[in-house]
Amino acid sequence: MAAVSYMSAHGQTYLTRNGQVSFYSKTPMEDIKAVNKQVYAAIDLSTKTVAFTLLLKAFLFDKQLMQDHFNENYVESDKYPKASFTGSFKENIPATPGKYPVEIQGQLTLHGVSQPVKIPATLEIMPKGLSSTAIFTVRPSDYNIKIPSLVKEKIASQITVEVSANCSTVK
Repeated sequence: MAAVSYMSAHGQTYLTRNGQVSFYSKTPMEDIKAVNKQVYAAIDLSTKTVAFTLLLKAFLFDKQLMQDHFNENYVESDKYPKASFTGSFKENIPATPGKYPVEIQGQLTLHGVSQPVKIPATLEIMPKGLSSTAIFTVRPSDYNIKIPSLVKEKIASQITVEVSANCSTVK
């Protein structure tokens, strides 16, 4: 949140509190999906920086039991309540409407562990804001998320993460 607050004080910044992050785990035994629509995002085109933060308990699952296991057993959301990403990109984004691919390099923090990541994303300049989308994968083992052997075949070793945020201009 501090990174987001810092960014909003400088440059051409776009913000939203209603970004969306979803993840998908597909295995032969079970598919698991969850969506979080309470994602705080800030994108600053002048400094070429991006920041996202979310509360892990805001992920909603199809089955309550999956949601309980996610929060209690895997991400331990009482102990590690937030996930965040801060990063930057090198591409110049013009102020004219259009879609612009970027590669964002930064730190993804989850379960108390920060890892460097490169995320291909698209920034779309719109008449009244900016939209961003990205799809990437995360390995729970990279973030010290332990999957018990009893359910290991039900949870993919790589989880697909989709991010989308429609941001408004900060004036």
